[in-house]
Amino acid sequence: MCGIAGVFHADPSQPVDPETLVAMAAIQHHRGPDGFGYKTQDDRGVGFSHARLTIIDLDENRGRQPFVTPDGHLMLAVNGELYDYKRIRTDLTSRGAKFRTKSDSEMVLHLYERFGLEDMLPYLRGEFAIALFDRQHDRLMLIRDRFGVKPLYWTEVNGRVVFGSELKVLFAHPEVPRRFEARGLYHQLMQTMVPGQTAFEGIHQVKPGHVVSISRRHGKLEIRDERYWDMDFPLQSERGPEKDEQHYIEGVREKLTEAVQLRLEADVPVACYLSGGIDSCITLGLSAATQQSPVKAFTIGFDNDDYDETAIAREMAESVGADQDIMTLSADHLYDNLVETLWHAERTIYNTLGVAKLLMSRHVNQAGYRVVVTGEGSDELFAGYPSFRRDMFLHGLDTLSAAERASWEQLLSESNQLFQGAMLAENELHDPALDALVGFTPSCLQPWLASAEHAPGLMAPHLREQVQGYEPGRAIAEALDADMLEGRHPLDKAQYVWIKTMLEGQILTWGGDRVDMANSMEARPPFLDHHLAEEAVHLPPSMRINGRTEKYVLREAMKGLLPRVLYEREKFAFMAPPAHTDPKKWAAMRALADQYLSDDAVAEAGLLDPAGVKALFDLHQAKDTTASTQVQLDAVINHMIGVQVLHHQFVAQDIPRLARRKAESLGWRP
Repeated sequence: MCGIAGVFHADPSQPVDPETLVAMAAIQHHRGPDGFGYKTQDDRGVGFSHARLTIIDLDENRGRQPFVTPDGHLMLAVNGELYDYKRIRTDLTSRGAKFRTKSDSEMVLHLYERFGLEDMLPYLRGEFAIALFDRQHDRLMLIRDRFGVKPLYWTEVNGRVVFGSELKVLFAHPEVPRRFEARGLYHQLMQTMVPGQTAFEGIHQVKPGHVVSISRRHGKLEIRDERYWDMDFPLQSERGPEKDEQHYIEGVREKLTEAVQLRLEADVPVACYLSGGIDSCITLGLSAATQQSPVKAFTIGFDNDDYDETAIAREMAESVGADQDIMTLSADHLYDNLVETLWHAERTIYNTLGVAKLLMSRHVNQAGYRVVVTGEGSDELFAGYPSFRRDMFLHGLDTLSAAERASWEQLLSESNQLFQGAMLAENELHDPALDALVGFTPSCLQPWLASAEHAPGLMAPHLREQVQGYEPGRAIAEALDADMLEGRHPLDKAQYVWIKTMLEGQILTWGGDRVDMANSMEARPPFLDHHLAEEAVHLPPSMRINGRTEKYVLREAMKGLLPRVLYEREKFAFMAPPAHTDPKKWAAMRALADQYLSDDAVAEAGLLDPAGVKALFDLHQAKDTTASTQVQLDAVINHMIGVQVLHHQFVAQDIPRLARRKAESLGWRP
């Protein structure tokens, strides 16, 4: 697990500056504190750099990247982990491949040499972001894993492509502009990003399951974005009759067990994150069954009983003999670390869970661990979120009797009241473009589309003018693949939209990689193993949501592993308490607002409208504002503070200079 960076010139005779490459590695030192490397091919106008976190092959020199083949035809830099690599290496060796390291990453070179790009990709199992330069075909390839666990950004500027694991890596290049884009700002204020886009002008993400290929032709860059994998739910007409329930249970059990076992492979100790949800409890249980020694389990607790899950987590840890470490966080303490979290997340966040995760990753690192197995992805594969249950009821259960419908309505009104305004909209919302594409507006997007009504009024007049008539729901809809939605069951559609928006843009970003790697901590989510995902798409909707039970097949597959209280427990979304629920936390949030949302700070950044900011706070405190609306406005306030902090960190600050100073302080030099 590491950080990668690089530059590719349209003019192959233009060399890449080594000092810039080293600075780009240094500014992501947190991703790879164990050393760095860089390589250039001056006659081809290309250069890569790499900051290394040692997980597989701990030899400092042997595993140093970028890798270059002996003939110089291929150059490679990898961020992430590739599983099942020992078996693949054995197979490649039998075909004549000669490995120079024990690294899992090196096999990419041999796979590409023997199979080419398209046939290589199915071998890549895991969480990864890859940069690969093919000298013979004069082509740079940027490859991202299937769900987007690992980040990878790129931009084209002044006849060059600049890429890296984080935005700040691109900004460390002196040619890359650092400016908010009006529509990107709009989406930061409403939470949900358009897939593939960022808040900053000209900066793109490699989409999950995609390859961005950059070639040179007549002195210009040709850029192609191609998908190699997707969450391909079967057409309803192709599903056929349901098989016996045990068939699905055994299939999930087999694939998940294998995915967990693969993610325990490392040359350093592996621990587990443990909340009170069934997902992390399952990964802990399977890890404990695989390892002979007690598993170390790390748990976040909150000083708010409505949000704290430590009692159930403790019961699970005791049931498998895990060595549990509980870190309890106070509500007001979270805002003390929001600015640091935003530096790493590089986007606004609606809930301080991201801060809690950053503090936990620091705690785990200080305890001597740098790899954890996590539960992310389970809700996406097995329909665990309340929004899925709502969409299933509204759009996927046409044959309910009056009594059954009444039971569902009661369930939906009673469950997850704690998350109204955040995970569920207070009122039903219909977006015309999403209705047209999906057949309905997925419930997961509704709270953020409701928040969107506040965004234009918060933006500075010159930016507000640029988004006049802009429809955020339409922009999201146009970024989704209609072919992957047409003819699918409503539950399949709801899960697909969540995976393409909330999973990649939120859970795996400020709730995952970015706050884990802030403290050189690698998180491995076995539920996002694509072999398991390809099993999950064939589950009938009734195996995912069965009556009042969500994630039904997963519960049944792991029934003997879970304590009874957890097996029977309804889904509880893991979140930090909203600011308005605690006077100390509200005061801590207001202190940040006083600093970053003052008239002077707003005027200096030129992003927000002071009158709009004041009006939103007034609405939050109005006597007739409902609790659900307050939760929604808490999120918008967090976003307002966030864009101001991001301006200070990435626009007002001289990032290229900061990166060079970081390299100097580390002693990293060409």
